[in-house]
Amino acid sequence: MKKWILNIPLLALSLALGAEAAKPNVILIFIDDMGYGDIGAFGNEINQTPHLDRMAEEGNRLTHFYVSNTNCTPSRSALMTGAYAHRIGMDGDVCFPGERRGLNPEEVTIANAMKSVGYKTGIFGKWHMGDQWEFLPLRQGFDEYYGIPYSNDMWPGNLKGHRHTKEPYTPLPVIRNEEVVAYVSDGMDQALLCRSIINEALLFIEENREDYFFLYLPFVSVHRPRFVSRDIGKQADGNIHRAVVEEIDTQVGRVLDKIRDLNLAEHTLVLFTSDNGPAVGMSAGPFRGRKGGPKYEGHMRIPTISWWPGTIPAGSLSDQIVPSIDVLPSLAALTGAKLPTDRKIDGRNSLDVFLGKPDAVSRHPILFYENDGLRLGNWKLVRGAKGKFELYDLGEDIGEKNNLAGKYPEIVAELRDILNNHAREIAENSREPGMLFDAEYHLVELGHTPRYRDYLAVEDFEILGED
Repeated sequence: MKKWILNIPLLALSLALGAEAAKPNVILIFIDDMGYGDIGAFGNEINQTPHLDRMAEEGNRLTHFYVSNTNCTPSRSALMTGAYAHRIGMDGDVCFPGERRGLNPEEVTIANAMKSVGYKTGIFGKWHMGDQWEFLPLRQGFDEYYGIPYSNDMWPGNLKGHRHTKEPYTPLPVIRNEEVVAYVSDGMDQALLCRSIINEALLFIEENREDYFFLYLPFVSVHRPRFVSRDIGKQADGNIHRAVVEEIDTQVGRVLDKIRDLNLAEHTLVLFTSDNGPAVGMSAGPFRGRKGGPKYEGHMRIPTISWWPGTIPAGSLSDQIVPSIDVLPSLAALTGAKLPTDRKIDGRNSLDVFLGKPDAVSRHPILFYENDGLRLGNWKLVRGAKGKFELYDLGEDIGEKNNLAGKYPEIVAELRDILNNHAREIAENSREPGMLFDAEYHLVELGHTPRYRDYLAVEDFEILGED
């Protein structure tokens, strides 16, 4: 049996007083590697995204929403816990298959909070906060889980092998709750992931239509490798990068249509966003940067829509700064869940901004880009590609092209002092990740584990994929 290296006391979440009041269902959609400029509602004129465009027309566009990191694992960990990834030991590199590290199960996730006030909780898609059973969703507050435990490029089809060891990857498992049910064998299996995972999510909605539910949909796409059915590829004129965006739009449309068909639209809050800036083939719109690297706007400023017909005014637009760490405290305020008091939660209640209230203001006069930068008003201090700090006026230079550090050294010094104090506080009040003494791969020998398309009983079909 595996032994723990954990130092944080357990927290018992309590039910909030007055929790009998009507609460909405909540669906949180988290796309993988989609940039600010990839959908029509945020300026893209090539990708056809009618469902997301309608969602924006009926809801609220958040034009200053920031995720908390530029890569999968730290961004997801911050979203789930409302704490900066480096506060909870989940910063740095992403989690790899068979890694001993994972999100500490003694952290309080959005799922824990929602479950504490009577919600059914489900996740369908990509987890990527530790692949060991002790770190997977059913140990983190979720009732149901179906999907893959890490990125879809961590499979034998990635001929580059493990980023650090260069060893070949083991087979990519598909997991239902706490059982490996299939493996992703080739591009055809990859092409099946997006739609089939949403099929499972729609069943979750059907089964819990009479209950309060929290549904987390961390999409596998648009992370590379990219594969879609030939039909979707044809609709996108054979452009695989456009095709994966348009498939996401289609699948989000299916979710929203299900909510409408079940007459749940006026009882359901849907949040749509992405985990970090764009990967290759995607667009950051007017911003500089993309996935990974220095924390320029394009790395962390993400297309975000909130939708709740009858509550959020149609056609709302918010330019207030909201980071992803605010999702947990905002949903807690909405549902009556109690946040932990024995630890630091960095997020703040930004519910009014999410709900499109016209007088809502940001709860973050200073926005921290982890320890690598900050935004104060329109001033942006960021550690650049060469490790030196750069200064930008976002009011005049949204593309961060004109470094003003040499012109305003006193502003640089002031902002660096604020950033240093922030980094010092994080270091003094950090928490350990979950850490095991040993770790195992889910699949080494395939045995009787079926290919994903065989598990789904799908016949061969034509696909479009990356070269």
